[in-house]
Amino acid sequence: MILVGYIPTPQGEAALAAAIGEAKAHDESVLVINMSRDDKLVDAHRAESSTLDRLDRDLAESGVAHEVRRIEHGTDPADQILSVIEDEGPRMLVIGIRHRSPVGKLLLGSTAQRLLLDAACPVLAVKAD
Repeated sequence: MILVGYIPTPQGEAALAAAIGEAKAHDESVLVINMSRDDKLVDAHRAESSTLDRLDRDLAESGVAHEVRRIEHGTDPADQILSVIEDEGPRMLVIGIRHRSPVGKLLLGSTAQRLLLDAACPVLAVKAD
């Protein structure tokens, strides 16, 4: 199983695309943890849908076996993802990171930094601008 920490940003989309590619290449499933605090998305046609519905639809179209979960609000996203890693033992965690200034590159942000340092599985950090 490939675990993805997803947020509806270019970084999250890059992470999702990389996870789908990995899953297809190794005939695995994808577990997406939606870390977004906002559960609604507006698409190009101005139609509003839930992030979970959109993720489920996109993954179904990719042909990859999948599950989409919502993060529990009011808790630390890194803690939840690390707990899933401990409980379910994915082969890999995929997260998206954004381009940052030279100083910012050293400090990725608390969630990304914790996942890179504390995950008990390989982490693929996909950069998106």
